[in-house]
Amino acid sequence: MSTTQENFATAFAGESQANRKYLMFAEQAEKDGFAGVAKLFRATAAAETIHAFAEFRAKGGVGTTADNLQAGIDGETYEFSEMYPPMIEQAKAEGNTEAARIFHYANEAEKVHAKLYKEALSDMSNTDADYYLCPICGFIHKGETSSPCPICGAKPSIFKKF
Repeated sequence: MSTTQENFATAFAGESQANRKYLMFAEQAEKDGFAGVAKLFRATAAAETIHAFAEFRAKGGVGTTADNLQAGIDGETYEFSEMYPPMIEQAKAEGNTEAARIFHYANEAEKVHAKLYKEALSDMSNTDADYYLCPICGFIHKGETSSPCPICGAKPSIFKKF
């Protein structure tokens, strides 16, 4: 039998995945010309976020900003050092070049995410930075750039500013 804390972790994962899945379903519904269905998927995705946030908070998952940055560093480091490398190798072994590319992009982006979190943790007073996200691979650049994405080669003009 699971503990309530384990149930919160399972529920958070499920609700988080449902949110992302429903947002992708909404994009497809729009492409297919079903604007009303797209709205339904987006509303449901937002509801799943409400559930996920409540479960994560109840589990005690949100700490101070410094704690949260460290958790981000730990999570991103796990992904690029332990999670993605065997996935990349498995995809290559299966001859699945698309999967290998997707996992490679994510792995390289996670390294950058961890680095940015480390920088933020070491100087939390630097709160004025803008960040630019490559919508192809997930690379994030601190400040504007005129260079292509170092991971996937995307033009900086398509980066999304945060």
